[in-house]
Amino acid sequence: MRKPSMGAVLFALIPFTAICFSVTLWDRIDPIVLGLPFNFFWLITWLLLTPLCMWGAYRLESARASDAHHPGGE
Repeated sequence: MRKPSMGAVLFALIPFTAICFSVTLWDRIDPIVLGLPFNFFWLITWLLLTPLCMWGAYRLESARASDAHHPGGE
């Protein structure tokens, strides 16, 4: 098993950082966004964006794996 690329790790860290380390930025009830307190809206948004970030990491790794199978760009 190979180590993941730095780009894939960074893609995976985006939602982790946005959810865990930004609490001081979004820890409030007001304003209301789409009928939800802002903190719920923030978490739900990142819940929906996380698969997009994981897809980006997957794409980076799959491109890297296909390059490893075809050395020389053939």
